[in-house]
Amino acid sequence: MPTRDTFPCPACGEDVPSGAKVCPACGADETTGWSEQTIYDGTDIPVEAEFDYDKFLEKEGLAKPKRSRKELAWLVVTLLVLAAFFLVYVLSS
Repeated sequence: MPTRDTFPCPACGEDVPSGAKVCPACGADETTGWSEQTIYDGTDIPVEAEFDYDKFLEKEGLAKPKRSRKELAWLVVTLLVLAAFFLVYVLSS
């Protein structure tokens, strides 16, 4: 179990002393093993900068469909026509 003075090597899992430039067990270093650029190496997790949450929701069928301006315009016109008919019906009775 790693202590405060060590951290696990992301490449092999062995304890690496704090401040070490290279893993004593496998030779991984900041450019090949524990730098932030390699945080997702060996996993299927997408890098945050490349991950598009909206595309993910759409792919999974969880995204709300986006309405085009034309659809919204038709919706507003339909609602206005229905409201007008309702008002004419109420006022005529």
